[in-house]
Amino acid sequence: GNISDLGGPTANMYRLKCKDEKIEASCRRLSCVYPGICPNLGTSHKPLTKLYRRARQLKGVKHIFIASGLRYDLAVRDPEYIKELVTHHVGGRLKIAPEHTEDNTLSKMMKPGIGSYDQFKTLFERYSKQAGKEQYLIPYFISSHPGTTDKDMLNLALWLKRNKFKPDQVQAFIPTPMAIASAMYHSELNPLKKITRKSEAVKTPRSGQQRKLHKAFLRYHDPKNWDVLRQALRQMGRSDLIGNGEEHLVPYSRARNTLKSQLSRKNNNDFHHRISVKNTKKN
Repeated sequence: GNISDLGGPTANMYRLKCKDEKIEASCRRLSCVYPGICPNLGTSHKPLTKLYRRARQLKGVKHIFIASGLRYDLAVRDPEYIKELVTHHVGGRLKIAPEHTEDNTLSKMMKPGIGSYDQFKTLFERYSKQAGKEQYLIPYFISSHPGTTDKDMLNLALWLKRNKFKPDQVQAFIPTPMAIASAMYHSELNPLKKITRKSEAVKTPRSGQQRKLHKAFLRYHDPKNWDVLRQALRQMGRSDLIGNGEEHLVPYSRARNTLKSQLSRKNNNDFHHRISVKNTKKN
């Protein structure tokens, strides 16, 4: 049979640990991978690669897929692991969660920069081609996370369009118990940094109108969102992103397009009328 997922909450941190037990015992870091991957963290994926190979040899196992969250900033440290993953454990599509593109938001998610995603994508496509497989990455993004600004969401939407992504299912942030992001949401402070009277203020999209706008940026391609986006772009001073070209985020309104079409037809009619009159006079 098939194993739908082999992994934990993070698919590729199996047996990753500190290189030195003494350093580990005295470590006060909040995370081994934030704000960057700790130099004392062993990032070899060889034990995990070996586990995959052993699992594939089990009697009765036809396919093994990896469907849980992949930490791609760690994966790019071991290209052999990515090759193993892509060659044997992807069923055509692999879901990963960059969640955003802007450092301002990613830093509050404890996530790597979008550059790590780009590196992983390059390796993913290279090894898929070598394996003779047509496979795709399905990135997951979230809107209205604490600290996210309208400009952050606009930049994310532009990135999505440049990369030809049109997300169908998107999620808006909802505070949940025991999460650092929930602490940010309720306190409007950043607990990832030292809390003082001068601490960084974390503004969170709370109003229904702003949350709707942030979700609309993720689904920039949906005609239902175009009116909201056009209004927001004008308010943000980015009317240059409204138009019918590839460089634009959303098209002109239907009324604007109708007016342009009418003016174009009128100009053509006027032109043909002038030519007709001119030829008549000559005759």
